[in-house]
Amino acid sequence: MNSTKITISEATPVPTTVRGNSATGVSQARQAARAFTDRLVPKPCSDVADTLVLVVSELVTNALRHGDGAFALRLNAHLGAIEVAVDDASPRWPRMRTPDVTGSDGGFGWPMVNRLARTTAVTRRAAGGKTVTAFLSR
Repeated sequence: MNSTKITISEATPVPTTVRGNSATGVSQARQAARAFTDRLVPKPCSDVADTLVLVVSELVTNALRHGDGAFALRLNAHLGAIEVAVDDASPRWPRMRTPDVTGSDGGFGWPMVNRLARTTAVTRRAAGGKTVTAFLSR
């Protein structure tokens, strides 16, 4: 009798943190998000990895643009989800607004993040500012 046992690991990589205050930081955050999914076991499909990179890009860009110019990104893997958390120094909450189709004033990102994420949350930080969190299906 064959006693081979096959198991599928839900191993999670060490949480990843990226800090930035410029467009270079946004690029580094995207690269870190891609590398993070590459280390997940089992490896998610390319759609999940692409969605993660898009959500990370949007949240860290918003933190730079609307959150007083700096961000801290944290990525963490859970059994059925990937957690994206972005800290910034602004107390202003993201808000839904009518997108500007002329391209000059945005308004597309936060609704897109809310559509792509399983859930989103915004919390005040004791040190000031806020954390925007999105949980994506793994």
